[in-house]
Amino acid sequence: MQAKYTRLFVDDRDGSCFEDLATELQPDFCPPGMSTPGFSAPFLATDGSFWVGAPNGWKDDTPHTAPRRMILVTTQGEYAITTSDGNVRRFPVGSVVEDISGAGHSFKLVGTKDVMIFGVGLPSG
Repeated sequence: MQAKYTRLFVDDRDGSCFEDLATELQPDFCPPGMSTPGFSAPFLATDGSFWVGAPNGWKDDTPHTAPRRMILVTTQGEYAITTSDGNVRRFPVGSVVEDISGAGHSFKLVGTKDVMIFGVGLPSG
């Protein structure tokens, strides 16, 4: 069983890029009263959590970098990120993105709903 996510990172030319990654989960816990084990895997050390919200129609065409390394989990709505090389990906509810650094990317909402993102800060590195 795997947990899949997208990493937004800087390449060797200082451009922002996407990378699809997966973490392998192992059967390792079985809460009391359950006969079948669940699956888990260590992920990344964290440094706090936060919410990010944007109203329907919001966009920022100006390339920007993340204020810090973070994991973003879309809980409502859908948005698109454009990397510095022009690659565009949409991230609907349930998407997980790791934003590291880079030359910058732009962000815009798609669809008709406000966007709500649960963020987890990560130590730099």
